[in-house]
Amino acid sequence: MYRPDLEAAEPGAIRDRQLTRLNDLIARVLPGNSYYRRKLGVLAPPISWDEFGALPFTTKADLVADQHASPPLGTLATYPLDHYVTYHQTSGTTGQPLPVLDTEESWDWWAECWQYVYAAAGVTAADRIFFAFSFGPFIGFWSAHAAARRLGAMTIPGGGLDSKGRLQLLRSSRATVLMCTPTYALHLAEVAQAGGIALHESAIRVTIHAGEPGASIPAVRSRIEEAWGARAFDHPGGTEIGAYGFSCEARTGVHLNEAEFIGEVLDPATGKACAEGESGELVITNLGRAGWPAIRYRTGDLVTVGTRDCSCGRRFLTLPGGIIGRTDDLIILRGVNVFPSAIEAVVRTFDVSEFRLVRTRDGVMDELTVEVEASEDTARGVAQALRERLAVRIPTRAVAAGSLPRWELKAKRLVDAR
Repeated sequence: MYRPDLEAAEPGAIRDRQLTRLNDLIARVLPGNSYYRRKLGVLAPPISWDEFGALPFTTKADLVADQHASPPLGTLATYPLDHYVTYHQTSGTTGQPLPVLDTEESWDWWAECWQYVYAAAGVTAADRIFFAFSFGPFIGFWSAHAAARRLGAMTIPGGGLDSKGRLQLLRSSRATVLMCTPTYALHLAEVAQAGGIALHESAIRVTIHAGEPGASIPAVRSRIEEAWGARAFDHPGGTEIGAYGFSCEARTGVHLNEAEFIGEVLDPATGKACAEGESGELVITNLGRAGWPAIRYRTGDLVTVGTRDCSCGRRFLTLPGGIIGRTDDLIILRGVNVFPSAIEAVVRTFDVSEFRLVRTRDGVMDELTVEVEASEDTARGVAQALRERLAVRIPTRAVAAGSLPRWELKAKRLVDAR
């Protein structure tokens, strides 16, 4: 553990610490933050947990509307612009990219959050960490890069290279840790196989994945681990909120970092708190980002409430299976609720290079077709497995190898052709 005093603390002690930090955050934010002064009204700390639960939610749509009303950055900044040292923006996979700024203090906080991620994956100062992404404005692994330097590990940037160039650099630098999306890890493995490169002979021993839920889907994680001969770990986070979660050695899901975040799992329709074993929308409040805060931010991510008894010894809340879907990704097929992540969990058990979901409409009914880069026999097998696992018929079609798009960052496998 990075902070055993916090990660293994009793839930009551964690809760008390969170409330103290929440009140400190609100006291720092309200004087200079126009957005939250309007949203929170006459609120004045100290507040109780009951008062916290009555605060209004923040959504991405709210923040986008605020930036439209007060271009270019809106009114969320707590401090004058010259206090900020980094500019990033969301990926835009769920709509318009959203600019986000960090002060030196909050950028250090990002690096602090990543120390929990690295420790849980067994990454140390002796490691050489390869960052296989383009280093554009999407926050991606920028914060992980800053955290790696703080840890004392060697950082190896893969920006500006194609996949073959990255594989060559990864091997020649003897990198021990790979940072990329789950999709890109599988794509690199595909490129390596085509080029006769034996990834098992590389020095990579750990892979850490963000941007997509794949590393918490057993079939996807297994594919990555088999290809790389390494242990794969998941890390959920968000540009708007921070690096809030990590998987541990148990890898049965992810831990919510309750040292730095308040997490709520709520029924998306009623707002009622979900009990253990129930699934709902994850709502996050970050506690160390006063310059660009997120208070009761609705992530749109669906998770399941787990326990606080993990074999790793941590008492942070577990989210079994990690991110299980998104509220806006739900597809209803003949009365059956289907998430893309559930389809991927089935597809990745077959010999499929890449796949895509094409959403259409027949009259008033939504339909879905799964396209797979695989043989006709494999496509039939996928269709049968989907019907057995998801209790709904989903047509599956074989397409030519290499015909579907590849992605370096978040994959966009769901095509809406309605």
